[in-house]
Amino acid sequence: MEFTVDRLVFGPDDVDLTRSPLAGHLGVETYVLGAFNPGLTRLPSGNLLMMVRVAEALRDPIVNGYVHSIRWEDGRYVLDAWPLDLCDTADPRKFMVRSGAWRVMALTSLSWLLPVELAPDSLEVVAVHYDRAIAPHASFQCYGVEDARISRVGGRWLMTTCSVSPERHSTTLYSSNDGLHWCFEDIVLDHQNKDMLIFEGLIDGTHWALTRPLGDLYFAYPPHSPWRAGPSINFATSPDALHWKPHVNPGIRPRADTVASARIGGGTPPILTSKGWLTLWHGVEPKEIVGIYRTYWSLLAADDPSRILSTETAPLLEANAELTQPLEDKMYVRDVVFSTGIVEDGDDFVVASGEADLACRMTRIPRTCFGL
Repeated sequence: MEFTVDRLVFGPDDVDLTRSPLAGHLGVETYVLGAFNPGLTRLPSGNLLMMVRVAEALRDPIVNGYVHSIRWEDGRYVLDAWPLDLCDTADPRKFMVRSGAWRVMALTSLSWLLPVELAPDSLEVVAVHYDRAIAPHASFQCYGVEDARISRVGGRWLMTTCSVSPERHSTTLYSSNDGLHWCFEDIVLDHQNKDMLIFEGLIDGTHWALTRPLGDLYFAYPPHSPWRAGPSINFATSPDALHWKPHVNPGIRPRADTVASARIGGGTPPILTSKGWLTLWHGVEPKEIVGIYRTYWSLLAADDPSRILSTETAPLLEANAELTQPLEDKMYVRDVVFSTGIVEDGDDFVVASGEADLACRMTRIPRTCFGL
């Protein structure tokens, strides 16, 4: 599928690490592993705001027989050293600690969120707001703050993030009255859930959200079911965006007849259209360590989003190797597009994605692609 605009707008070379929250703390060289998975919203000025995940990594994580991770502790950043013979370092982004019955992981990078302001057409960077970056501030975020998703509900902006720590792998909520100045609200989900997306609008005075809880065990569907057991996109409701209750109806589930969505998760916050709530989500086909990530979409009923009107089985977006060719020397994963934001713009939607866990991709998609 061809689009009028489909390009990378921000990447690792655009981040000034001298202005990073980690600057001056570690005493070792770091670099930008990726500047990707941007939350997206439109500001009152008409400009767009990306909340970019910056994964800042150790240049040399393995030193003298130890692999190192970065961790926030009491207002500063420190390095932890793990004996190499206890760890699996096959994935450049992380290492697994052999510790018995549980899968235990540590990171060779730490993620923080960088507000990047774009022109209304998304093609030009207007400002990079290092002074408004969001970084760990508590022990439940000691391994980083990841993957912002931004929703505008009335005159208020709500942003969910994933906060990573040994304590919990939780979803945290920030709010803003202008889309630029963000205030931490609270932990809102106390379990591993990478993809909480708040609907851009209330339904009968109630907040709705998509969630994607993860676990190590799933129960099988019957042998001839159209569904495949595994992570699925669920629904939740809340009176105040802080206290969430799971919905009784099932959500968007992986299909048994395709490996292209063997694992799925939410992508862009649902927005209301003339035909219902439009939401983009990702499906993963198993391949090597990471898999192949593609973007798909569904329409949900306007008055009851738990009623799924339609789901498109053909991918809307796939990874585009031509876009990342100039960054070939920085590539560490391939076949990944991870859509994380959407705004309306006339006859089009502007969709923000992370490309190859490396850079921010902007794609202008006509409404007609969704039958709108």
